[in-house]
Amino acid sequence: MLDTTHLLSPTTFPAISRGRLETLQINLGYRCNQTCKHCHVNAGPTRTEMMGRNTIDDVLCFIDRQRIQSIDLTGGAPELNDHFRYLVAEARERGVKVIDRCNLSILEEPQQETLGRFLSQQQVEIVASLPCYLQENVDQQRGAGVYDASIRGLRQLNALGYAQEGSGLVLNLVYNPLGPALPPSQYSLETDFKRRLWEDHGIRFSQLFTITNMPISRFGSMLLSKGVFHDYLDLLKSAYSSDNLETVMCRNLLSVDWQGYLYDCDFNQMLQMPIVREGKDRIHISEVSRQSLDGWAIRIAEHCYGCTAGQGSSCGGALSD
Repeated sequence: MLDTTHLLSPTTFPAISRGRLETLQINLGYRCNQTCKHCHVNAGPTRTEMMGRNTIDDVLCFIDRQRIQSIDLTGGAPELNDHFRYLVAEARERGVKVIDRCNLSILEEPQQETLGRFLSQQQVEIVASLPCYLQENVDQQRGAGVYDASIRGLRQLNALGYAQEGSGLVLNLVYNPLGPALPPSQYSLETDFKRRLWEDHGIRFSQLFTITNMPISRFGSMLLSKGVFHDYLDLLKSAYSSDNLETVMCRNLLSVDWQGYLYDCDFNQMLQMPIVREGKDRIHISEVSRQSLDGWAIRIAEHCYGCTAGQGSSCGGALSD
């Protein structure tokens, strides 16, 4: 895989700082049952990095002391971590909102037969990846058979009450462009997704999030191999909107990797750009469990233009429309 890190610094992106911490995003490991072309984590079935029980207990301590109200579980496929259900149950016992970034096909993996019911019983909010409502596009980006498995997963979640009126169970979908382009209007695309998935499969979901592909890791490597890396970066920079600066996710989100080290976002984690402070080149979550991070400088590079281009992009979708 071609590395893009050296092409992202120095940067002309404006300096920004952290605000009040609202969400802790926890990367439970890089192992995944899929190998997606756009994946910024370079996740896959052969990855072995997984968060251990001791680090998860450090995370829970941080949640308690910082009074975190929301955690966002990601990977890889976070459900493949042996301690996934322990973390979810402990967080829900504390009244913490839990978001699971689910690739849908995980619901059919061995030993995951009860996963959907567990998520519904714990009232976990699901953010599910489905880059298109067309089979050809999904299988091209995510692998043969993924579309059909995703449709079966969505039907299972609907049957459990997800996205059904009055259930309180939230099921959001995520769209990523297939190539080096900005996402279309989130509102318009959501309308198309809801119509097609209902007409074609009888499937309902809550909201659609559009997320810009970052010029890093597997997607960045693809851009380099095709000779369009700089063109894509120019596209992101030309579409920069200062209106998105105040609402970029790194203002209120903290990312923790599988070893417990802290980053301003998941993208910085993949670029090995940890939070630095007071001479330390990286900080473990156990070292700041009682310390406020408000006002700390956010580490930036050229990829940050991906979050501020056009309608903006975050883990919760577009910042404006």
